[in-house]
Amino acid sequence: MTSSKSTGRRSNPSPGAYRPHVAARRPGASPSIKPKFRVLVHRQYLDLWNALSQRVGLESAQQFWDHVAMTPGEPPAVGTSGVMKGKHAAAKWQGYSKTIHYEISGAGRIDYQYNAKSSEGRKGDTHGVVKIMTIDLESH
Repeated sequence: MTSSKSTGRRSNPSPGAYRPHVAARRPGASPSIKPKFRVLVHRQYLDLWNALSQRVGLESAQQFWDHVAMTPGEPPAVGTSGVMKGKHAAAKWQGYSKTIHYEISGAGRIDYQYNAKSSEGRKGDTHGVVKIMTIDLESH
């Protein structure tokens, strides 16, 4: 069995056949401190994620990433977020939060769920995970 790894900073990570989420790298530069949560994006939104800083500005994109990588369950320091209501709010995966709707720079929204004690992944270690479920920059 071979392992596919990203060969460079700008290469897209490879999703597995049954692993639709891939690493959502911090726009711009790497974070100055180690994130508490692994940030993942569904592969169908990877191109939009990679273009996020061009669409909403680098500062807004980094503020979103920093928020979900460190404190996804708290109100953001910049911007607004709230727990969605209705049937779309339910956790999609066991142990995950309800869907959180983040307004990004007035240009749209990013919806995500998080799990502070996920054991997903190859190693099975416990770690925080944020899964970006949708990115919609046309909605507002």
